[in-house]
Amino acid sequence: MSETGSTTTNDIDYSQIEVFDVHAHVHTGDRAKQTQQRNEDARRLFGSQNEAPKAVVDVYKDLNGMAVIFDVDSETTTGLKISNDEVADLARRSNGRLIPFGSVDPHKGDEALREVERCKGLGMNGMKFQPITQGFSPGKKRFFPIWDLCQSLGMVVIFHTGVTAIGNGAPGGRGLHMKYGRPFPAIDDVAAEFPTLTIIAAHPGWPWHEELVAIARHKGNVYVDLSGWSPKYIPETTLRYMNSIIPEKFLFGSDYPLFPPKRWLEEFGQLTLKDGVRTKVLRDNALGLLGLVK
Repeated sequence: MSETGSTTTNDIDYSQIEVFDVHAHVHTGDRAKQTQQRNEDARRLFGSQNEAPKAVVDVYKDLNGMAVIFDVDSETTTGLKISNDEVADLARRSNGRLIPFGSVDPHKGDEALREVERCKGLGMNGMKFQPITQGFSPGKKRFFPIWDLCQSLGMVVIFHTGVTAIGNGAPGGRGLHMKYGRPFPAIDDVAAEFPTLTIIAAHPGWPWHEELVAIARHKGNVYVDLSGWSPKYIPETTLRYMNSIIPEKFLFGSDYPLFPPKRWLEEFGQLTLKDGVRTKVLRDNALGLLGLVK
C-alpha cells in the first residue's frame, strides 16, 4: 500500500504474517469518552469479559498479525468529534503493523469531501462508514460524490451492515435505526454505480445475511468481513458460501475491542473448512485486496 504524505516505517514481512484483521476500532477525540458505554453494550450482546487494557499494536504483535484501524465520524448525530490525525499517528508508530483508515461524517457535504482528500494525504487508503450511527443510507444520491471521490483516489470503503451492538438493550436502542444497516439495495446500488470502488461490507449482515452474500457473489468489487460475530454463530448460509463458492470474498475481522481477536481466532479454528479456505480468510484475501502482495 502506498502512503502519500506519510513517513511510516514498515518493518513487516507480509509473507510471515499469520492473520490480518480488517476491522479494529480505535477511539479518538471526543469519542474516546464513550468507550465505557460502548463496552457495556457489547458485553450484553457478546458476553465479553473486561480484560486488562493493552495497546492495540501489542494485541496484533502477539498474534503475529496486522490490522486495519479506524474511528467513526458521527458528529452530526452525536455532537462528538474524532481525530483522523490520531489514527494516522497511531499507525505511523506501529512500524507497519497497523493500517489506518479515515472516516468522515457524510452529512458534512463539501467539508466531508475535503476531509477524504486530507485523509489520503495522511496515508490513509480507505474510509470507514457506520450508516446506523451516522444516520444515513449510502445508496442516496446526495452521498454519491463521496463514493466517486473515494473511487478516483483508489480508496477502499468499509460500510457497516446488519444490526449493531451500539444501543443494544437500551430503551429505543438509543434512537438508532437499524434500517440503515440493511445491505440491499444500498450497498448493491453503490457497487453498481461505482464499479472500481472496492467495498468491504462489515459483519455478516444478519438478519439480511443472504442479501449480503448475494451482493458479494454478484458484484466483483464487494467483500465481506466477518467481524462482530462469534464464528460459531455466523449464519450457515454465510459459512457455506465462504467454504465453497466464493472463499476469496471473505475477510477476517474481529470488531476489536468489542470482540477480542484472540477469542475470534480460537473459535474460527474450530470450524471445519476446506483446504486453503482458512488461510484465504485469515490473511491472503486482505493482503491482496489492500495491494500489499501481488
